[in-house]
Amino acid sequence: MAALSPNKVNAALSDERRMSRLAHCCVPANMSIMAARNDGIIRAVLGPTNTGKTHLAIERMCAHSSGVIGFPLRLLAREVYDRVVKLKGEASVALLTGEERIVPPKARYWLSTVESMPVSQEHAFCAIDEAQLGTDPERGHVFTDRLLRARGREETLILGSATLKPMVRQIIPEAEIVSRPRFSTLRYAGSTKLSRLPPRSAIVAFSAEQVYALAEMLRRFKGGAAVVMGALSPATRNAQVAMFQRGEVDYLVATDAVGMGLNMDVAHVAFAGLEKFDGRRDRRLTIPEMAQIAGRAGRHQRDGTFGTLGLGGDNGPAFTEEEINAIEEHRFRPLDHIYWRSSDLDFTDVTALIRSLEAKSDDPLLRPAPLSIDLAVLKLIAEDPAIAARQGIVARRLWAACGLPDFRKVGPMHHARMVRRVFGYIAEGGHLAQDWFAAEVARLDNVQGDIEALADRLAGVRSWAYIAHRSDWLADPAKWAERTRLVEARLSDALHERLTQRFVDRRTAVLVRDIGARGADALPVTVAADGEVSVGPEPIGHLTGFDFKVDPAARLADKRLLLAAAERRLGDELDRRARALCADEDKRFTLLAPPGGDIGIAADGHLLARLAPGRSLTEPFADRFAARLPFADEALVLADEGAIAGEWRWSGTPAFFPDTGRFAGYRGFARREGIVPEDAEPAAPPLPQDDDLRELMHELRTPLNAIIGFGEIIEGQYLGPAHRSYRERAGEIVRQARRLADAVDNLDLAARLRSGRAQGETLVAVDRMRELAGDLQEEAQARGIQLMVQDHAGAGALALQPILAERLTRQFAGAILETAVAGERLSLVIDRLGGQLAIGLDRPRAIQALSERRLFDDRGQTGTRFALRLVQGLAAMVGGRLDIAPDRLVLLLPLTR
Repeated sequence: MAALSPNKVNAALSDERRMSRLAHCCVPANMSIMAARNDGIIRAVLGPTNTGKTHLAIERMCAHSSGVIGFPLRLLAREVYDRVVKLKGEASVALLTGEERIVPPKARYWLSTVESMPVSQEHAFCAIDEAQLGTDPERGHVFTDRLLRARGREETLILGSATLKPMVRQIIPEAEIVSRPRFSTLRYAGSTKLSRLPPRSAIVAFSAEQVYALAEMLRRFKGGAAVVMGALSPATRNAQVAMFQRGEVDYLVATDAVGMGLNMDVAHVAFAGLEKFDGRRDRRLTIPEMAQIAGRAGRHQRDGTFGTLGLGGDNGPAFTEEEINAIEEHRFRPLDHIYWRSSDLDFTDVTALIRSLEAKSDDPLLRPAPLSIDLAVLKLIAEDPAIAARQGIVARRLWAACGLPDFRKVGPMHHARMVRRVFGYIAEGGHLAQDWFAAEVARLDNVQGDIEALADRLAGVRSWAYIAHRSDWLADPAKWAERTRLVEARLSDALHERLTQRFVDRRTAVLVRDIGARGADALPVTVAADGEVSVGPEPIGHLTGFDFKVDPAARLADKRLLLAAAERRLGDELDRRARALCADEDKRFTLLAPPGGDIGIAADGHLLARLAPGRSLTEPFADRFAARLPFADEALVLADEGAIAGEWRWSGTPAFFPDTGRFAGYRGFARREGIVPEDAEPAAPPLPQDDDLRELMHELRTPLNAIIGFGEIIEGQYLGPAHRSYRERAGEIVRQARRLADAVDNLDLAARLRSGRAQGETLVAVDRMRELAGDLQEEAQARGIQLMVQDHAGAGALALQPILAERLTRQFAGAILETAVAGERLSLVIDRLGGQLAIGLDRPRAIQALSERRLFDDRGQTGTRFALRLVQGLAAMVGGRLDIAPDRLVLLLPLTR
């Protein structure tokens, strides 16, 4: 796109008002801008969502010899980049965003965020997407700048909402305005409970905490949901969307980032709230914002619906009649202003730069932009008189450093610290210290941790990726750009895996989708040679002869669903087996008569029926049981050597599962003459088996996650204001539930270890334990505890899994540090002792005088005592131990030989 001299710009303007506006947007003489020749076509394509505006822009760009499109989101730029690469090939297409730069030497077609548009280049075609975002308080001035100055040599498209029409007529009178109707109908569907949401629904929430809580509930009710947020990397977002598009899950939970042109097969959009925090205050969504999000439903020719999510109570979100009518009919109040900030900057010194950035326009349509993060950071740094006096090229470098986005969302005060350090390196034309850059990226290159930890690291690595794409800030930018890209890719994969693990139960999703399916829509049922029964790709249990047993690994809450699926879908297989059995030769049947046991009939080694005593020789008990009839005082002998051996009288009535009608057995009682001797040894209660223990852990974890989610919703006031006392109580409940959840995870790990099912990498370097000690040191310091780490272990590796080593160490140290108070000084020593790694930690004052028996007392089940008993048991399982000394506790873990 060619640069224009002031004379040519003036010649291109049709009236004095137009000249005045562009004069306020002019650039310094030594900078070039994108501009059109006088004969270039300018067209504004305006309309609601699902009108094909973006598709039109892609088609028009590909029809030209070169072009650029500026998008509001990095995710959308990446999506369109992938589409254009398929049309034009990788060598001809460039992607340019703050953190990602793919620029082939001969690139002709550029896809970028609006901020990253290559304004110094000439292109035949130019398009600005979602141009109505000129009203956005944070980024609006950038859209306004592109709206006024970005032009293609041959054609320019301005894409946006119909609310932009009067603004285009005023500020770009030569533009042709084209209105496009929506391809499909959008209708209001009212409020819907979470458990009754239709398939292919998207729920929109306005905080990460609310997104996670809703996704957790959908996992329980519907088998899971994909999660999409603006903070996700393109790789994570694409993996989550692909899971939804393939039908692996039927539900999507997203922030309002989903409203900006991300196209998916959504039939219904449910709003979990109608208020958002815009960086300054909580406010109700505007009607255009509501419509932008609701418009994701009903893509192309398919109609869509929108509504609210019924979360119970009287304070749930609700649309007004005015809002519903406006969204359905696409009628919105026209824009009467857009935000503007001067791009004619004065670099005489930093003070003059700030003054030029705060200059106001004489045009009432161009309102001064609110204080954005880059200017806020500049003003904070300029409070230092030495920096405020910087001039010329140094002032330019400072302003460039202030352009580093606040990906971590820490606010101007904290972000200014990082910007000032960057400026300290580049102020005189130097480069960032490679040691600092490498150390910060290495610190973030860690795929351990939960969703929140991984998301925080992704936000951090985006800042370093942005820096790596500044060729004048680093000595070897290509190397570091690749390094940050690889770290982001690893973190993205790990985050997708964690999101899927936490929010998707694939088997439940498959079975929920299969309920009510008929004919070609029903998923295939397969019975493997070993008897494993699968519905679609998911196993549900084993069929042995005519006896179906639910998958023992299934959660207790899922077993009813699996039994119902078997009852519904195994009828044909059981009929086939019965017909084959009836048609087969008699020799297939065998009579079972075990010594002291009941007589039975078997086929192929599988028991078919058992014979038991009845009222008479002609009326065996088995007949009445098979007929599922009630019985009373039936005689039955228990052949046992214990106290219950002998003849009993049984009475019972048949019982059936209420949801499926399947015969469940008998309810009743048994009696006999005589009393159990008083000196009989009481039978010891059986210990829970590993599978039973793990099943119990799963059952505990589900309500705990729900308690934590609902507690966070109340504490954070995500669904409306709550009294301080309620918030404090909710916060305490969340903290206690997290402690209990941690104990549940440890018990689950113990059960897996005992059953031999804990699989995965079996070695962890001692260096990882040193890093963990450093993390513990920082956590202790945050609580005012001075933890001194002494390392005498040298090199080596532990002979156990990384997750187990980390969990054991954290549980051990956490249990002890929990008893310490601010001001205490403790030592943590890492050493070798007889082929084991010894991690010793001083006793805090609170437990110095406690004996070993008192340390492991039964009181405080989720506190220090319980944690130490758990550490002791887990350590013993892996060949280690926990030693108790008068002044310290020592955790010993096995080293490799």
